[in-house]
Amino acid sequence: MTHSFAVRIFYEDTDMAGIVYYANYLKYIERARSDIVEQLGVDQRAMRDDDVVFVITRVEADYIGVARFGDRLEVRTTHHAKGAVRWMFDQEVLREGKVIFRAKVTAVCMSTAGKPTRLPAKLRRQLVDPAS
Repeated sequence: MTHSFAVRIFYEDTDMAGIVYYANYLKYIERARSDIVEQLGVDQRAMRDDDVVFVITRVEADYIGVARFGDRLEVRTTHHAKGAVRWMFDQEVLREGKVIFRAKVTAVCMSTAGKPTRLPAKLRRQLVDPAS
């Protein structure tokens, strides 16, 4: 499954050198993942009420280029379930079609007490068979 998410760079996103502060890329890819969850019809507040949350357990990131104030970026994400608990994401941030940031992210479902738990059944079905 592939997903696209648009990001516009504001002055507040930049550092003293006038380029996007490195940690903001993590925010951009988080927004894209949140958009995926919403588009799949998953209500994270309802999940939390049922004692289930998503937790990021691993991020591997490569900074390849830079973005500046006024740039318009695209976050492209491919994702799939891995087992009953893990949700894997390969994410790229592009400026004018060129990759400037790349990350591999692992999310797991956990209880609010920190115990691993299964991905919600509806979500598992959608990740295994996107037509469902």
